[in-house]
Amino acid sequence: MSGESPIGEIKFRIRHTMLPVSDLDRTIDFYTRLFGMDIMRMRERPGERVGYLGYGSEDDGPALELIQSGAPGGHVRMAPWAGHVAIFVSDLHKLCETLRREGVKFIREAQAVRPGSPDLVAFIQDPDGYTLELTERHSRTGPPLKENK
Repeated sequence: MSGESPIGEIKFRIRHTMLPVSDLDRTIDFYTRLFGMDIMRMRERPGERVGYLGYGSEDDGPALELIQSGAPGGHVRMAPWAGHVAIFVSDLHKLCETLRREGVKFIREAQAVRPGSPDLVAFIQDPDGYTLELTERHSRTGPPLKENK
């Protein structure tokens, strides 16, 4: 992956920045039409739509993760981790051990992204209370769903 920076045996890179949005379709149109971003991937769950935008593949560069909770224009209360930066980590369990020794506050301990997934995620707070998502990815997201060419 491009842009990785190691500290000891653990490699890091910015994976995505998450922004809560009121209308996902409007926001996707804004970033794809005016900034030439690609739609990297989409995810939908009841009451939530998520889009990842950027340039090329999420595997190779950072993305914007845009989350719409509720109907367009609605104001649903977002989870405490809403509005975060995600950092790729090559060895999440090892990093979490170090962070615990340093007294870092965990919002969510390291666990599988979803049942059966080899990908891991943890959420922590930085000294100012900002949320950082730490992800150890083994699966690839692949090429963009829709390239803006």
